[in-house]
Parts: sequence; structure tokens; C-alpha cells
Amino acid sequence: MSRKSKSNKSAFFRLAFRLALYSGMSVILILTPAAYFLFSLPIPVSLLISISTGLIVLAVVYVYAWHFLYKRLDTIHTISKNITHKKFDEYEDINTHHKDELDHVITQSIRANKTVEREIQRLNRIENYRKEFIGDISHELKTPIFAIQGFVETLLNGALEDEEVNRVFLKKAMRNVNRLTYLTKDLMEISRLETGELKSNFQNLYLRNLVLDVVESLQYKAQNENVEIIVDEIDSDLKVKADRNQVKQVLINLIENGVKYNKPGGHVRIGVKPFPKNRNKVTLFLEDTGIGMEQTDLARVTERFYRVDKSRSREKGGTGLGLSIVKHIIEAHGEQLFIESAPNKGSTFSFTLSRPNHVSD
Repeated sequence: MSRKSKSNKSAFFRLAFRLALYSGMSVILILTPAAYFLFSLPIPVSLLISISTGLIVLAVVYVYAWHFLYKRLDTIHTISKNITHKKFDEYEDINTHHKDELDHVITQSIRANKTVEREIQRLNRIENYRKEFIGDISHELKTPIFAIQGFVETLLNGALEDEEVNRVFLKKAMRNVNRLTYLTKDLMEISRLETGELKSNFQNLYLRNLVLDVVESLQYKAQNENVEIIVDEIDSDLKVKADRNQVKQVLINLIENGVKYNKPGGHVRIGVKPFPKNRNKVTLFLEDTGIGMEQTDLARVTERFYRVDKSRSREKGGTGLGLSIVKHIIEAHGEQLFIESAPNKGSTFSFTLSRPNHVSD
């Protein structure tokens, strides 16, 4: 038996003995005058009877206290000790039949054990996320920062005097500054999404107007890449319940990806179709004629900073966060994201949106 276990039993022995002693003394104090005055017994006889009865009561109370209290007090002690040492065992098998205050304390201790376990797990997830996030940020920031540093050092070492060279280097430095700007903006966005800080403001929106608004803002960029954005006929009365700015962000990210990784003369087609599993939802899809992806990449493509082709992504100015932001926004809406793709055959990104409650098919 360990020293701690002996100490626990010793502590309980004192508690049980006190209960028994107080009970025995109470019997003696009450029984002695009662025997003397009520039954006119001599004092020695009264004392003998009361002391004998008191000792019996002491022994009985001690045994009962040990039987009814020790195991449950030991359970409470074990749970508390495990919480202190961050050991969270399962206590579903503990059955309490007495239905008294100690049983209530045991139940509350088990609940506290589970609550502390969940909270520690949550804090561990946050800490792991923080470490991983900082590692990713450090890695992603290095490339543009080192590039800018290299261009500036070259200019300071004499290239500044050559007008043709300094313009080229300044343009390259500016391109990396822009990349840092986009990266910082996306990092703030993904951080707010992953920590739940960014809340959705749901409204009833006309989906056609929202799509056309986004497409209009991206037409110039698509034309520069020789990519056509095609919008299928969308019912002008179709409403969805969503956060306007967040759904616009999803569309912008997906359309920009479809344009960025497309082929000259290709297109990005946007349309709406019913969602077969739920008639109160619709599916908005974006189909492109781009370079596509391998099946092995589909499971990871929405992870932050994951790139199918790292060199091509950086060349195109991607931050590696666009699809991760898309996934988090759609999940925050309680909707589903679907991705289909094949190398050199293009990709189709589609996601569900819910109709307002009062609308039915």
C-alpha cells in the first residue's frame, strides 16, 4: 500500500472515529441521567449501562460510517487527484444508489472532470493551431521578404543608377509587396474564420444579382487572361439565405482560381441547379476548363497554404489561402462544398445554399 493510500485511509479513520465518538458520547450523556432519574438506578449502574451502550453505538456508527462513506469519499478523492494530474478517466460505470449529498458531489465531480478535459483539449487544439499557423506564416512570408530584400540590395549596390534595370527590379519588388499585402489580408480573414471570431449576417438575397455583381467586377481580370466568364440563366426571383459579403468572397475566390489556372481561350461557367438531397437548397457551381488536379490533391486542396503546384501558384500570385477561406465560409453557413477535377480537363467547384424558410418548391 502506498504512502498516499495509507494517508487517505488514516484521514478517513479519524473522520469515522469522530462521528462514532460523538455519537457514543451523546448516548452516554443522555442515557446516564435518564437511567438515574427515570429508573432510579444507582449512579455506578447507570454509568456502566450508558458507557456500555455508548461503546456499542460507537462501534456500530464507526462500521456504518466506514461502509457508507469511505468508498464514495475515496472516489471523490481519486477524481480530484486525476483532474490535478490531468488524467481523465471514464467514470460512466460509477453507480450511486444512496441518492444523498455525497452522491450529488460525485456526480458533480464527474461533470467537472469532463468539463476540464474538454477545456484542456480545446486549449491544446488552439495551441497546436497557433504553433502550426505561426510556422505556416513564417514559411510563407520568407519568400516575398527575401525577394524584396534581394532587389533592394541590388539596387543599393549600383543598379539604382541603371534606369532600365532599376525599373525592372522595382516592379519585381512591388509585385512581392503586393503579394505580402494579399497574404496579410487573407491571413487575417482565415484567422477570424478558424477561431470563430467572424460571424455571419444572414439575409435573404437574390442569387442572380449577387453572381452578376461579382462577375462584373472580375471581367477585366478575366479578359487580361483571355478567359471568358459565362453565366447560365439564373431565375431572377431565386432567393437564398446567406451572408452577402461572405458569399461574394467565396465567388471571388473560386472565379479568380478558375481564371488564374485556366488555359488561354478557356472559360469559367457559373450556374445553379437543384440539390437532389434537399429541395430547400440549391447548388451553385463553377466549372472551368483549366489545368485540373489529381484525385490525390482533392482531399487537401482546401487546407491552408496547400498548393498543387507550388511554383505555378507563386508565379500566379496565389497566397494558398483562397480555398481554405472558401471552405470555412461555407461550413460557417452550414452548407456543403463539392470538388470534382481531373488533370487537363478542368475543375468544378459547387456548394449548396439554403432558400429562405418561407420559400418552398
